[in-house]
Amino acid sequence: MKHPTMNNTLKHLPALLVLLLLFTAQARAQYVQKERDDTIRMMPKAPFDTLAARAALAEGTGTITGVAFTRQKNNMAIKMGNRILANKIKILLFPVTPYLMEYLELRKKENHRKLKYVYLSPEAFRFRLEAITNSTGEFTFPKMKPGKYYIQGVLNWYTTGSYNRYTGSDYYTNYYTREYYTTDHSDLLEKFVDVNSEGEVVSVKLK
Repeated sequence: MKHPTMNNTLKHLPALLVLLLLFTAQARAQYVQKERDDTIRMMPKAPFDTLAARAALAEGTGTITGVAFTRQKNNMAIKMGNRILANKIKILLFPVTPYLMEYLELRKKENHRKLKYVYLSPEAFRFRLEAITNSTGEFTFPKMKPGKYYIQGVLNWYTTGSYNRYTGSDYYTNYYTREYYTTDHSDLLEKFVDVNSEGEVVSVKLK
């Protein structure tokens, strides 16, 4: 004698098989399309000389000191006006090598709108020194040996403004509301610096 529960299961078995087959067919038909990655990644082809970079960053008795700042641009893209001081930003220093020079040349071809980016290799990026500016943009790299260096920093700043937004009118008057907005800016500050002799103090303006 068959158990009642078993009879009930056997009765519904064809329907269960149909549902299982339909579910399997549907699952097999689904394919999640991968997101497109149209980014063009460019890197220098010159070999990076680790030994030369390490030697260039060995301790010396020279000093690089400076102040980092930018200025607001006018309609002709010319920087003018009061200084915008680099408050508490990171300044990076790299020894100048053939690899770095190729990187800086490639960067002229960088185009963020076209997703074209230039990258330093992790190894080349590792051989650097860092300094943090104070609230007035001043920074120092002590114990530098004679050599040629490239320094850079990214200064983020903003401007504010306002305009009259139209909100409606009646038969005789147009009505406006004063609206305020903020615009973000980001300036790359960069400069080549030469330390010509031991004990020399080189002062620069990073702008």
